[in-house]
Amino acid sequence: MEPGEAPTRSRRHGQQGREVGTELTLGAEAEAAGEERPRRQRKSGPTLGLDGTPVRGARLPDETAAISFMHPSEREFAKLLDYYGIKYLYEPRSFPLRWEGNRVVEMHSPDFYLPEQDQYFELTTMKQSLVTQKNRKLREVRELYPEINIQLLYRRDYIRLLGKYGYGPMVDAKVEGIGSTLFTEEQLLRRVREIAAQITKDYAGQEPVLVGVLRGASIFLADLIRAIDLPTELAFMSVSRYGGEHTGAVEVLRDVEVNVEGRPVILVEGLVDTGLTLRPIMQHLEDKGLASLDVCAMFDKRARRVIDVPIRYLGFEVPDEFIVGYGLDYNERYRNLPHIATLRVIEPKAIAQR
Repeated sequence: MEPGEAPTRSRRHGQQGREVGTELTLGAEAEAAGEERPRRQRKSGPTLGLDGTPVRGARLPDETAAISFMHPSEREFAKLLDYYGIKYLYEPRSFPLRWEGNRVVEMHSPDFYLPEQDQYFELTTMKQSLVTQKNRKLREVRELYPEINIQLLYRRDYIRLLGKYGYGPMVDAKVEGIGSTLFTEEQLLRRVREIAAQITKDYAGQEPVLVGVLRGASIFLADLIRAIDLPTELAFMSVSRYGGEHTGAVEVLRDVEVNVEGRPVILVEGLVDTGLTLRPIMQHLEDKGLASLDVCAMFDKRARRVIDVPIRYLGFEVPDEFIVGYGLDYNERYRNLPHIATLRVIEPKAIAQR
C-alpha cells in the first residue's frame, strides 16, 4: 500500500446478491501501528431460532472459528453473540476520519456490527494505551457520521458480560461475599405495591396473564401478583441455550401452559441487562397471537443494554455491578436475601494485567 492510499475494500455476495460481509485490508490497531492486516475470509450460514427454524444470516461457532480475530477478547465476544444466535459482521466497514486532498489518511474500523440492531461495538480490552485513541476516534465517528450507532465496551464491562454467560476468565473470579445494600426489603416491597397499583389501573376490566421467567423473577412475581387487584392468571417460562454449547440460539425449556392467544400478557423479569435473552422470549410470545404484551422488570441494568427492549413497568434502575438477592443469584447463591446487595468479586490477576 502506498503512503496515504486509502484501504481497499472488496465485497462478497451470497445468493441473490445479498451482501454477506466486507473484507478490509486495514484494521484499527494495525492502522495505528502503520501495518497492513491480512484479508479475512467470512462465511455466513444458518443457526436455529426459538422455533427450531434457521435464522437467516446468523453465524455458527465453526464459522466464527474461521475468522482470524486480532485479539482473544474479540473471539470471546463473538462466542457471546453466537450464544444468542445474533448475526454479526467482524470489522465490516471503515469510517474515513481525515483526508489529505482526496486521499483518506486516517480511518476507524469498529470491531463488530450487528446488522439487525444497526449497532457497532468497539472493544477496549486490548492495550490500555489504545483507550484514549479509541475514544477520540469514536467521538470523531459520531461527529462525522451522526446516524451511526456505536458503543464502547470497556474491559470491566466486557469481562463481566462474559462471566455472566459462562465465558472468559471472570468464570474463575473469586467471590468474597456480599457488599453494600442497594435496596432494603422495605424499599422493594413499597415499589412492588406501586407497580401493582399501576397495573391494576392500566388493566382495569381485563384479566391479564402474568408470565414469569424462571428463576430470577420468582420472588418478585409472587409479591407482585398478590398486590394486583385484578383477576389474573399465572404462567412460567424457562429458557436456555439451544441444543447445547455448539449452537447459537435460545431454547424454550418450559413454555407457557395456558392459552394466551388473544389475551393481554405481562412478561415479568427479575433483571434486564443486555436484552439478548428478553427479545427472543418476547418474539416467542408474540407469535402466539397475544392481544398485547408488556414487560415488567424489577431491575434494569441499562448500562449493559445491547438490544433495546421496551419496559413498561420498572422497579429500579441499577448500577453496572453484580447484584444479588430477591431472587437474583450468583452460582445459585443469595437468591433468598430479602434485600438487594452488590457482590464483592476479586477479578483474577490475569485480567488486571491484560
